Amino acid sequence: MTKAEIVNEISKTTGIEKAAVLETIEKFMDVVKDSLANGEAVYLRGFGSFIIKTRSQKTARNISKNTTIIIPEHKIPAFKPAKVFMEEVKA
Repeated sequence: MTKAEIVNEISKTTGIEKAAVLETIEKFMDVVKDSLANGEAVYLRGFGSFIIKTRSQKTARNISKNTTIIIPEHKIPAFKPAKVFMEEVKA
């Protein structure tokens, strides 16, 4: 499902204009991105959590040059679904 399809579905079921729904979704995504960039997790009860995970340093190989490189420790965004969310998807 794309963002446009989500906007259409929310607009159709709530009766709110598509432009308002799109603006709300865009702002929600901005808030989540800004929070994660500042190191804060975002918790949505009954849905899940947007969190930052830290990947440890590791050694990798550049196959074309046959050399080893070190990938430094770095952070990545992740989503952890809530238990209720997981149960509903599994059903």
